[in-house]
Amino acid sequence: MHHAFLTPIDAAWLRRFRRNLLKWYASNARDLPWRSTREPYHVWISEIMLQQTTVAAVVPYYQRFLDRFPSVRELAAAEESEVLRFWEGLGYYSRARNIHRAARHLVDKHDGRFPTDVETLQTLPGIGRYTAGAVASFAFDRPAPIVEANTLRLYSRLLGFDGDPRSSAGQRLLWSFAQQILPQSSPGRLNQALIELGATLCTPADPACSVCPVRTLCRACAEGRQTQIPVPAKRPEITEVIEASLAVQKNGRYLLRQRGEQERWAGLWDFPRFEIDGAINGAPTAKQRRDLAQQLAQCTGIEAELGDVLTEIRHGVTRYRIRLLCLKAVHRGGRLHRRNGPQQWVRPGDFADFPLSVTGRKLAQILADAL
Repeated sequence: MHHAFLTPIDAAWLRRFRRNLLKWYASNARDLPWRSTREPYHVWISEIMLQQTTVAAVVPYYQRFLDRFPSVRELAAAEESEVLRFWEGLGYYSRARNIHRAARHLVDKHDGRFPTDVETLQTLPGIGRYTAGAVASFAFDRPAPIVEANTLRLYSRLLGFDGDPRSSAGQRLLWSFAQQILPQSSPGRLNQALIELGATLCTPADPACSVCPVRTLCRACAEGRQTQIPVPAKRPEITEVIEASLAVQKNGRYLLRQRGEQERWAGLWDFPRFEIDGAINGAPTAKQRRDLAQQLAQCTGIEAELGDVLTEIRHGVTRYRIRLLCLKAVHRGGRLHRRNGPQQWVRPGDFADFPLSVTGRKLAQILADAL
């Protein structure tokens, strides 16, 4: 393995690296809305949204979210359900619940002001080492190192590091390198440039080495190993799952339930949804329908007659590949109980008031369009 730069970085190398990178960034940086501000609240929201989500997807959500919650105090004062509604579609909803908790913590413990140091920022819900460094660096120009997906790849190639960058040893190396390359003057700008380079040129596949401003300083490029570095993360084994989402109707209303803390999409509302045992060719079998009706009764307290399949939605969640059958159902008796969380009969015209899962929103739209 190559372990260059474990010792202090050569001063001449570092000067060239910073100069070339910043010159490139000055004329090539994308015009992104969160880059024009050093307001820590805005920086924080953008960084949380960008976790596991593409820049193109985040931009409209970022603008809409800040229009509704323009300050940390307004975010803290909101109900969680409304925060989730404005997050709907971004996925990984624990991020939204955490920013809501963090906003309340900031108001209660810090008078609505953001801490300026990495250590205190990391005490907030949902803020890890990278996000704390990003807020400290971009908002307060602190020399805080950052390692995330783009810079992890960039640093590994610069160093020619062919070990596992996600291992403890790999992380120590990359965070140490990230700290060493930061200047005392305007470290936030260099960090932005590092992320931009990783996102736009030093990409996972087919990196644009020929136009990279630091290609002559990159060990992987010099050795022709840029496509082999970094070592790819192990892909999780995919599990195939078949589920049913039940559109249970009663007097023109449909049953929605709020998903619990231990469920996927906790805090969001959805149509009653259950896993189906066994294979399915087309529609569920009579036995599978009876099993679904029994699960519905246990979960909600009501009895229903299951009807036709309205639509089928295929989607993935972490390591699961899910085939979701959306079925019509009609209430036949029983009263709702709340043992499994809040449940409510809702008119299609009021679906928009509830934060729904992506698949729940698709089914809601089908039901609304059918009126």
